[in-house]
Amino acid sequence: MKVIPSVVALLSLATLSTSVLANTPDFPHLVTTGYGEVVAKPDMAQFTTRVVETTMTAEQSKQAVDKVVSDFLTALKAQGVEGESITSSNLYISPQYHYPKNGKPELVGYRASRTINVTVNDLDKLNQYLDTALNAGINQVDNIQLQVKDPGKYQDQARMAAIKDANNKADFLAEGFDKEIKGVWRIDYNMPSSQPVLMRAMAMDAKTESNTYQDSTIVIRDRVDVIYQLD
Repeated sequence: MKVIPSVVALLSLATLSTSVLANTPDFPHLVTTGYGEVVAKPDMAQFTTRVVETTMTAEQSKQAVDKVVSDFLTALKAQGVEGESITSSNLYISPQYHYPKNGKPELVGYRASRTINVTVNDLDKLNQYLDTALNAGINQVDNIQLQVKDPGKYQDQARMAAIKDANNKADFLAEGFDKEIKGVWRIDYNMPSSQPVLMRAMAMDAKTESNTYQDSTIVIRDRVDVIYQLD
């Protein structure tokens, strides 16, 4: 019984070695990694707001939250925000307790909360919508994400820049070693994930973040690994 794990381990190592060797060309070759990036200016945003109310009864906290959310959604729609640009979570209610040093926990009220996500297709109106949230009674903004409407266009540009970078490196290295590139033998590519610009979470005061996003940029990166065959 003790011999079986050793045999399995040897078989695994043999399989791994065969796989590695199979992926290594047996002819003169050159390996390069190309990097590309594009700097884009955000033209849209998404922000998440949350209203939290604590009252003596569950019904009171629910009514308080429902009123704020209703006022906020009504104001957004009046300003031209489409329904598909707004999503909201279900109402969450939890009892709040006071824990004295000696004695049983005491119920002191109920906290209700609800989250609303808003997509801003016109970045110039971001502050306006944040002010609308403030006026409606929203008391927290969890985050603001600055984005671009057509990320694929910028990703294509970054990918092309990565390809050119890989080719330029290969040409330079081959020339430096008095070699010629015969062709491309293998290309490895994994689609990178694009990260939006995240503004810090904040208490609900839109003016504290008034124009900090206006000069922000999004860097979209790409990468490609290439193996070239040499003469």
